Amino acid sequence: MTAQRTARRPRVPDGPAAQGTRGGASPAPAARTADALAVIADLRRRTRRRLLAVTGVLALLLVGAMAVRVLLGDYTVTIADFVRILRGTVIPGASYIVLEVKLPRALAGALAGFALGASGALFRRTLRNPLASPDILGVTSGAAAAAVLVLTLLGWRGAPMAIAALAGALGASALILGFARVGRGGGGAAGAIGGQRVIVAGIAIGALGQAIVSGALTLLSTFDLQTAMIWTAGSLNGVTWTRIAWLALALVVLVPVAVWLHRALAPADLGEDLAHGLGAPAGRAGLGALVAGALLAAAATAAVGPLAFVALLSTPIARALAGGRASVGIAGLVGAVVVVLADFVGGELIGDVPLPAGVLTGAVGAPLMLWLLISAARKG
Repeated sequence: MTAQRTARRPRVPDGPAAQGTRGGASPAPAARTADALAVIADLRRRTRRRLLAVTGVLALLLVGAMAVRVLLGDYTVTIADFVRILRGTVIPGASYIVLEVKLPRALAGALAGFALGASGALFRRTLRNPLASPDILGVTSGAAAAAVLVLTLLGWRGAPMAIAALAGALGASALILGFARVGRGGGGAAGAIGGQRVIVAGIAIGALGQAIVSGALTLLSTFDLQTAMIWTAGSLNGVTWTRIAWLALALVVLVPVAVWLHRALAPADLGEDLAHGLGAPAGRAGLGALVAGALLAAAATAAVGPLAFVALLSTPIARALAGGRASVGIAGLVGAVVVVLADFVGGELIGDVPLPAGVLTGAVGAPLMLWLLISAARKG
């Protein structure tokens, strides 16, 4: 019986037919891998299309906001007259208002807002903290302190005051970066960024800068006090074409670097150890991003004064519009739109006395900062 049962067992064929039978289940993992790759590719295409769409809409909004700032207000200008003025036709009254008041303010607001928005995106991605922005970390406070000091002690105004603001912002940034390069007991990536320590150090530096500004204001004459108060409030009034040119040059140099560094920090979102294991220079890229972000914020502050909370506002708005992916370009466009609209609303729509753009951005940014604090606390 045993022999008969053994004889009845089906014989497994050898050769190619056997290989096809034995490997019959092998195509399933390959198919699943192909499906997963197709899903990832489709997700990337959708993300790319969304980013392009958001960028295009924000660019149109910026152009519209600048057109509103230049053409409307207490003194309105027609599109035809604006084109004639740009072509060199002198229209009494209108030419001066457009070329020396309205257009410089619109361009300066757009450039400064873009610089601050891009700076905020770099700080946010490097330190991975919703409160990480140059205005919270004391960069703009350092600029304000230096500008008010040279006005008080040396009587410098105009371009020297802007240069002092640039130096003050860079000095504050250097102090912050000193706290950024922390080692972890000799381990970890070289030059690792200590996010919480940077936040605390930045808040302390910002408080010191505010104290210097408050003390210096008590020593100024009435005329200089008015100048200092307007500048420290973040006003676009009186901005010159020379400052606009220097700010534009800074953006041309720094924005490509900022975009590259922002992309280089993408592996750090997976965690510092994993990023280091993948060969990504997270520490060096993070330090470079902080330097680039500080330079962008310093250039904007030197040109138009400290615009409160623009960098803080831009990044969460950009992340919401782009589905959680706040690129340097999108955050910069958000900042530009915010500053141009704030300057128009404060200068033309609220009361008889024009308000600096920084007052409006501060009024909007303070509640947002509280909301970010509450959200961060809920997330643990």
